[in-house]
Amino acid sequence: MTTVEIPGSKSVTARALFLAAAAEGTTTLLRPLRSDDTEGFSEGLRALGYALTAAPDRWTIEGRPQGPAHDADVYCRDGATTARFLPVLAAAGRGGFRFDASAQMRRRPLGPLTEALRALGVDLRHEEAEGHHPLRITADGVRGGAITLDAGLSSQYLTALLLLGPLTEQGLRITVTDLVSEPYVEITVAMMRSFGATVTRTGRVYEVAPGGYRAATYPVEPDASTASYFFAAAALTGRRLTVPGLGKDALQGDLRFVDVLARMGARVEVGSDRTTVEGPAGGRLSGLTVDMRDISDTMPTLAAVAPFADAPVRIENVANTRVKECDRLDACAENLRRLGIDVATGHDWIEIHPGTPRGTALASHGDHRMVMSFSVTGLRTPGITFDDPGCVRKTFPEFHEVFGRLREEWAAAG
Repeated sequence: MTTVEIPGSKSVTARALFLAAAAEGTTTLLRPLRSDDTEGFSEGLRALGYALTAAPDRWTIEGRPQGPAHDADVYCRDGATTARFLPVLAAAGRGGFRFDASAQMRRRPLGPLTEALRALGVDLRHEEAEGHHPLRITADGVRGGAITLDAGLSSQYLTALLLLGPLTEQGLRITVTDLVSEPYVEITVAMMRSFGATVTRTGRVYEVAPGGYRAATYPVEPDASTASYFFAAAALTGRRLTVPGLGKDALQGDLRFVDVLARMGARVEVGSDRTTVEGPAGGRLSGLTVDMRDISDTMPTLAAVAPFADAPVRIENVANTRVKECDRLDACAENLRRLGIDVATGHDWIEIHPGTPRGTALASHGDHRMVMSFSVTGLRTPGITFDDPGCVRKTFPEFHEVFGRLREEWAAAG
């Protein structure tokens, strides 16, 4: 059996950085993810005047419950959590703040979040395209109150507002009309409670009490989205692979990807502190139709192994993947067609037919998930290359080394 150590969760690390910055006292994060996205978030915090010390497996953050130390101009790089969470943190303080991001991140929508902030009385304006970065905020704290939010494009809009709640004078009552990737909101609520916040939910109404956060020592669990590539690799090759640190009590909903693999014929064991996937003999996977609305970041992983199934694989309810780092539905379809696979797509679905992929150059679209997903295809398809393999540094800079060692280990084992 193969064991693979997966780096810390990007989603958990970003939330923990926000919570630590907003908390009273000094927070220590254990085994946080170090990648372009989390370093960009840390860089943004420092620009806002927060003190952060980063050792390899331990980061310490001095909290500032009163908000940023001074006016600042923050560059958010490609990071969606940075671009959506840090303006909210700044809005809770006082001063003038400008946020900008890469061309890729500028294209991604921000409007539902900034509309909600305006409804709460925050003085902000989009400098160019309405609903997109760059963004300027003149902050004077947030009183709080009741708002309505459409989070159908991204759960991060709701997460950002939930994180804001304890920093307001009156707390927040958020009525959500639509919500995608709900498990990510569950991560947020659980982590807020770990930092001393009070959050309740009744149906689609979330209520957050004022009162701030308390510093904590917080371990960051491995990234479940990243683990999906290794679980898929085991399923595709008939191997047995274990990821420690992700078990029954994992915060991240993307661990549910293993349930999809189980439906396709893999054997799955979810223990208290680890998850094991063993692929069917010869990697003979079954086709299926699956709704991936709640685990849409793993949609490309499934798309990349779908050609090897014995019947079509249809993935539904993933319209939100069109506004990620790239249009992931179209990007997956493009790459599968390059591989010689028959694919059809609609507004919120993709259907992939069985076939024998051929080695070819694939388009990364600057998206880490394109490269990591189709690297799994490469386990049974020699000759796959990428135009930008280095884009994995966004979430897993060592991916190619770790995946390469796995490939070599399995090749040696025969």
